Amino acid sequence: MHREIGMLTAKVDMILEGIRRSEEKADVSRASTHRRMDEIVDRVSKMELSTASVQDDVKEMKPTVEEVQRWKLMGLGALGVIGIAGVALGVTFADVIRRILMAAFGR
Repeated sequence: MHREIGMLTAKVDMILEGIRRSEEKADVSRASTHRRMDEIVDRVSKMELSTASVQDDVKEMKPTVEEVQRWKLMGLGALGVIGIAGVALGVTFADVIRRILMAAFGR
C-alpha cells in the first residue's frame, strides 16, 4: 500500500513538473510575443510620425506644383499659337515669293 501511494505521489509529482515546465514555456512564449508586439507598436508610431511629416511636406509643395503645371499648360498653348502663326506666315511668305517669281519671269 505504501509502495502504491509512493508511485501515485511520484506520478503526481511528474504531472506537476510537466505542468510547471509547460507554464514556463508559455511564459517565455508570451514574453516573446509581447516584446514583438511592443516592437511593432514602436514601428507603427514611427511610421505615423513619418507619414504626418510627409503629408505636411506635400501640403507645402502642392501650390508650387500646381503653379508649375499651369506654366506648362500656358507654354504648350503659346507653342500652339506660335506654330499656327508660323504656318500662316510660311504660307503667306511662300505665296509672296511665288507672286514675285511669276512677276519676274512672267509665268
